[in-house]
Amino acid sequence: MRKYLKFSIAFLALASVVACSNRERKVQYMPDMYVSVPYNPNGADGIYKDGVVNSKPVAGTISRGNVPYDYANTDADYNRAKDELKSPLAKDEANLENGKKMYDIYCASCHGKKGDGNGVLSQREKFTGIPNYKDRDITEGSIYHVIMHGKNLMGSHASQLTIKERWQVVQYVEKLRNDLLK
Repeated sequence: MRKYLKFSIAFLALASVVACSNRERKVQYMPDMYVSVPYNPNGADGIYKDGVVNSKPVAGTISRGNVPYDYANTDADYNRAKDELKSPLAKDEANLENGKKMYDIYCASCHGKKGDGNGVLSQREKFTGIPNYKDRDITEGSIYHVIMHGKNLMGSHASQLTIKERWQVVQYVEKLRNDLLK
């Protein structure tokens, strides 16, 4: 028994010496892990181009939290949005209340608290010709489209409002319009 134990220990010692003596790899299981392609972050196709950060997203990707808006800033797509777009939000008091809050922040200075086009900037004659909601043929889709792209002197408010807040403002504008039509 002792003979086998001595033989086993001698064999293990010899095997470990032989195994550790040759450090050159003969077979690579995943070559791209052993020999990676170096990436130069300041290279021509890297993060920086001409010393300026390349902030364009990768083609075919969508920023987190954003949903693609498939209507261009054209009259044809304005009419398409007017006919096709519908609010995904439930028409309830919580959405209406937040819509009023966002409207008061971003819209009331021009369009007025009642949606009559008589906001503070209109009264001070900074902007003229601001439309009254009751005089317009508007729908959920057309209001949303104008918030996204702007119209005439009004710029886009897409960067200031989240998707949900835009639809909440749409609900509140529709409420204002119905109040003016009464």
